[in-house]
Parts: sequence; C-alpha cells; structure tokens
Amino acid sequence: MVDPIVLLAFIPAALALNLTPGADMMFCLGQGVRAGPKAAWLASAGIATGGMIHVLMAGLGLSAVVASVPWAFDLIRWIGVGYLLWLAWRALRPTPQSETGPVPPARQAFRAGLLVNLTNPKVILFVLAFVPQFVVPAAGSVLLQFAIFGAVIGVGGFVINGLVGVFAGSLGQRLAKGSRVLDWITAGIFTALAARLALLEKA
Repeated sequence: MVDPIVLLAFIPAALALNLTPGADMMFCLGQGVRAGPKAAWLASAGIATGGMIHVLMAGLGLSAVVASVPWAFDLIRWIGVGYLLWLAWRALRPTPQSETGPVPPARQAFRAGLLVNLTNPKVILFVLAFVPQFVVPAAGSVLLQFAIFGAVIGVGGFVINGLVGVFAGSLGQRLAKGSRVLDWITAGIFTALAARLALLEKA
C-alpha cells in the first residue's frame, strides 16, 4: 500500500497539476461549448480513463519502452494530430438528422476524450517523470502504488475538467441554438490542439 504521508504529499501536487490549463482541459471546454454539460462530463471521464491507462502502463514498464523509441513516440503523436483534425472537420459538418431529431454528439464524447488522451505522448513523458517520484518499492507492490496514484490523478482531473466543460456549456447555451459560431469555436479549439501536438518535441 501507499504510505499515508506520501499520499498526503501526492494529492495536493496532483490537484495542482489538474488545475493547470492544458490539452485535456481545453478539449473538455470545446466539448462543453459544442454539446453541453453531458458531453463535457463524458469527455472528462474518457480523459481520466486514458490517464489511468497511461499510469498503469508506466507501472508495467511499457511507457518507458514507448518513450525510449523515437518512432513509437512520433507515431502516437501524429495519430493524435490526425484525430484532432478529424474532430475539427466533423465539428464543421452539418449535424446528421434522423426522425427523432439531431444525433446527440454527447454519446461520442467519452471515446473522443479517451483517444485524445491516449494519443498524446506528452502524457507518457509526464507520467514517467512525475509519478515514480512518489513510488516506494519497499512499501509493497509498485503496480498497486501506480494504480492508486493514477486514481488520484484521474478523479481530480475528472472533476476539474468536467466543471470547466460545464461552465463552457453554460456559455454555449447563451448563443443562438444551432449557431455556426459554436461549430467554429469547437473546430478552432481542436485545430489549435492538433497544432500544439504537431509541434511537440520529445525532449
């Protein structure tokens, strides 16, 4: 198990990192503006799940392998760039119609958040640099410690990113329903995230 003193030191550090604006927060903001609070929470849940997967991979040693192989790092990065640009393109497409009305994009937000997080190699490097500082091999299972720390980061990120998306959704609701402004704002956010990821350097 994790030493309680170590855990008490980890929690505020993890929350401070969760509160730092970044790609995950901006993605949830974009989902909230475009599709409302439900999509924001689902996107945040997807991102939190992706973060947990990254932490468990680090605990298993797989993230270290990926981070040390240049072509694997770049492959993940460019998959992420392509996916974000695809999301931007989709945001500008007319919403499909059915007999029951517009297809709600909220149901796709969890998957989108998960993929955006998993295809951001910066998360791999962050996890490898941050979490091991708090792992004490003598305290027990290293993988269990990684899992606990990952859960702390995931829960904190889920709440904070979700709330950001909810507030953004309130802003979006003030705009005219169906307004293309929302689509352009969302597409702009996704495109900016793609550019940020494309310019990312490993070091």
